[in-house]
Amino acid sequence: MEEMQHTDQAPQFSEWLVTEVKDRPHIFDIEDYRRLIGDVAADRILSKAEPLQDLHVVNVNSTYYGGGVAELLSSMSLLMNTLGLKVGWRVIQGSPDFFGITKKMHNALQGGEINLSDLKKEIYEGVVYENAIRNHLTHDVVIVHDPQPLPMIEHYKKTVPWIWRCHIDLSNPHRELWMYLRRFIEKYDAVVVSREEYKHVLNTPQLVFEPAIDPFSIKNKQMSDEEIEERLDHYNIPTDLPLVVQVSRFDPWKDPKGVIDAFELASKEVDARLVLLGNVATDDPEGLDVYESIADRANDRVMLLSVEDTALARVARLMPPHGRHTYTRIYAVHHPPVVAHHTMGGCCW
Repeated sequence: MEEMQHTDQAPQFSEWLVTEVKDRPHIFDIEDYRRLIGDVAADRILSKAEPLQDLHVVNVNSTYYGGGVAELLSSMSLLMNTLGLKVGWRVIQGSPDFFGITKKMHNALQGGEINLSDLKKEIYEGVVYENAIRNHLTHDVVIVHDPQPLPMIEHYKKTVPWIWRCHIDLSNPHRELWMYLRRFIEKYDAVVVSREEYKHVLNTPQLVFEPAIDPFSIKNKQMSDEEIEERLDHYNIPTDLPLVVQVSRFDPWKDPKGVIDAFELASKEVDARLVLLGNVATDDPEGLDVYESIADRANDRVMLLSVEDTALARVARLMPPHGRHTYTRIYAVHHPPVVAHHTMGGCCW
């Protein structure tokens, strides 16, 4: 992707931000996206945003970093503000017990098992209630993301639309858990899922919004050959063999063990090196366990890297065949599971 040429951005947040600051960082707006999505799409977005000027919207989720929802909200909240809406983002807090329970719920909504005890429900609902007290959601629209903050709707005098945005695979949820959560879900004015097959019989209207990536995020920007080589050298990643790379959270649903198994079969035919590059979301207590469960599979042909380095993720995602090296990119999230198994999961890393 070529670097975009930016014009000086007019103050768009003058009602609540100081506008006299010099050399303010550029915030990407719809005009930056125009050359990528075309005039028709850009003008349609502007037209839809016009009657929503000054609408006060809040998004509520459970992590500021490490998962696809956080990555999506980081870009979307800023873009919506440049379009004239007032869009905020709140992150709930919770104990390790709470996030352990919500991770089990996350897995069970995708078909896993869960022992839905009264104690788990008590902890789950109690922590959500605490967050309802400390978050004063007096907005025009409230958008709640995924199951972690789902019951918040029970604790507010509801006078505005509330939307539940579910980013995970609901095609085969654990029945007992689904029936338990359904009483919260049906209090919402709308439910948004990522695919048609994730819809269920509900009294609440359901819409499908497909997930997207931001071409302007650091992770998706183009890199020079020199930058790629520098990051590979920094982490001592050899390039004497073709690289097979999976970029994802260390999560059971990304199936890193299956990726290693498949790679070991394929490497009998083609000599290559596997790099599993991942991180752990702040609301995912299972990540370290998953990493440790495959740690003994590392060798001179299988590398495991758990680092918070967006530039390295860019290398793995963007590097084309170039120079003297051959790179094979396998995306467990965005492509069919040819080698990397993405059994189920959310929108992206």
